[in-house]
Amino acid sequence: MHTIIKQSSFTVKQLALHDSIWALSMSNDAVIVELTQSPTELYKILKFEGLVASGAQAKQAIADGLVSVNGETETRKRKKIIAGDKIQFLETLLTIR
Repeated sequence: MHTIIKQSSFTVKQLALHDSIWALSMSNDAVIVELTQSPTELYKILKFEGLVASGAQAKQAIADGLVSVNGETETRKRKKIIAGDKIQFLETLLTIR
């Protein structure tokens, strides 16, 4: 399911990304991710949010130290992410609910 709504200068889109994740995106660099299954592995969130093209690319980005969770560089691909976590990848900040 894809829903796109125009609101002032923002495009709000809701994507059904996977059985375990729904996202509400309000801009190119700030994303709120609502987990319907918690915890969810870090690499899956990067993949399902479309920040990388595949799970393998997500795992490589994490291994290369390009991802931080709650302000700390995270190199564990299967790090369990829960509500309240904040993930930074390049210019994108994901806030987990």
